[in-house]
Amino acid sequence: MADEVHRALVEAASVPELDRFQVLTEHAPADLIYDPTYLGVNRTDDIVMIQITLNQRSQQVKLAIYKTIAARLAKNPGMRPEDVLISLVGVAPEDWSFGDGKAQYVKTD
Repeated sequence: MADEVHRALVEAASVPELDRFQVLTEHAPADLIYDPTYLGVNRTDDIVMIQITLNQRSQQVKLAIYKTIAARLAKNPGMRPEDVLISLVGVAPEDWSFGDGKAQYVKTD
């Protein structure tokens, strides 16, 4: 799943291939609280909640991210798209430091 999510971000949002930083956690069904029919979507205990922090993107790109992730996870590993919940957390370029105490996305003269 992690590979498919990353491939979807590269494809739909032009995320650089090497820009891959992921945290994966698994929980027993009893440790997940979710509404199985919120907004008319029928979810099961196979629900996967994906939260992605990324630089601000247009609405069109965000919609493409959702669609691409759901489609890729449907193919591999065969998830039901109804069980794929995605939230995006948009941040500004200056909100990142990839090490060395620097804001690598901030251009300085």
